[in-house]
Amino acid sequence: MAPSRPAVGRYLDTATPEALFVLSALSQYVGASIAVTLFDRVEPQTVAWFRVIGAAIALLAVSPGFRRGWTRRQLAAAAIFGIATALMNLFFYLGIARIDLGKSVAIEFIGPIAVAAVMTRTPRNAVALLVAVAGVVTLGGVELGENTLGLVFILAASAMWAAYIVVGTRVAQLGRGVAGLGVGLAIGSVAIAPIGAPWSGPVWVSPTLLVLCLATGVFSNAIGYGIDQYVMRRIPIRRFSVLLALLPVTAVFVGWVALDQRPSMLDLAGIGLVLVGVALQAREVVVGVPEPG
Repeated sequence: MAPSRPAVGRYLDTATPEALFVLSALSQYVGASIAVTLFDRVEPQTVAWFRVIGAAIALLAVSPGFRRGWTRRQLAAAAIFGIATALMNLFFYLGIARIDLGKSVAIEFIGPIAVAAVMTRTPRNAVALLVAVAGVVTLGGVELGENTLGLVFILAASAMWAAYIVVGTRVAQLGRGVAGLGVGLAIGSVAIAPIGAPWSGPVWVSPTLLVLCLATGVFSNAIGYGIDQYVMRRIPIRRFSVLLALLPVTAVFVGWVALDQRPSMLDLAGIGLVLVGVALQAREVVVGVPEPG
């Protein structure tokens, strides 16, 4: 008799993509909320750097065989993915230091929308995408005022998010489990070290700050992105891109509860449109996708 899989593994294999997305999103934005509370004491770019380091350590710790059997192609894919992810985290933290969490994610969603627009092939998915876009535009209808720099950072994060979806899907299909994610993030942490390390002095002398900075990576990347890797192996990239519409909804909720960033009635209308778009999306069967391992 084959040994039974751990309870966590069984849940990841059997839970719906929507349920996994909610779990991933909650974890990601709990991490982001912790980060926002640190910005008064640690520079956002430094928190982002420790986030990537913390995630890489956590993922490699649960992937003891990560050193074995890497091809040049696999390493190149993991490196591109890790650098894009690290830059996405960096630009996102620089953005949420200036703009509310939920609205930042709504604006950042332009990247995934672009991917979904390119990948959409059915009329039903096109309608779902249009409704989701309407919700995101509504959520993103924020008076930026003097936050032009914040908008620039969020749009840069948006471009990296699009790259994360496309390259991340390929990394998920390599069959390396979370090891591919861990190796990629380790490379990404080296890539952004010149931006994050120079202001890291206060973190090294405070165990509390160090733990909290690393925790942002465990919640947002190790848990959140680790779940994404399972989902990416189970569904087409088109469905993944549309399901990402759940993220701005979750970010608004977490920002409200954890940071007292209360949504307006217009924000709530946007949330409703996003949920309708997700509900309208066509369910598709995928053949030949490897089992999560």
